[in-house]
Amino acid sequence: QVQLQESGGGSVQAGGSLRLSCEVSGYTYSSGWMTWFRQAPGKEREGVAAIGIARGVTYYADSVKGRFTISRDNAKMMFHLQMNSLKPEDSAMYFCATTEGVGSTAFVLVPGRYNYWGQGTQVTVSS
Repeated sequence: QVQLQESGGGSVQAGGSLRLSCEVSGYTYSSGWMTWFRQAPGKEREGVAAIGIARGVTYYADSVKGRFTISRDNAKMMFHLQMNSLKPEDSAMYFCATTEGVGSTAFVLVPGRYNYWGQGTQVTVSS
């Protein structure tokens, strides 16, 4: 009964910004992680950014550090991904996901650790 719904995707020129949002329902916010993943055609799904439900600690993929920021809004049961300085290589389907635990922080960006997923929102960055 946990459901996630992404929004905010679209098309933007290189160097521009987008903010993605994920609305979560049916989940008890006591522990675990809220995370953004992305997958481009023909490529494996990769973790982008994660935020801890309990304490708000964050982790980022090296490819987006300094450009993307993940945040949470627990009162509204939502979390967000602010994407700045976008590059064409950021183009992908972006998915939000959540899990109650990953076992180790080394796995916070590993897709296989997540059991609830949204349907995805497309981000296209043009030159």
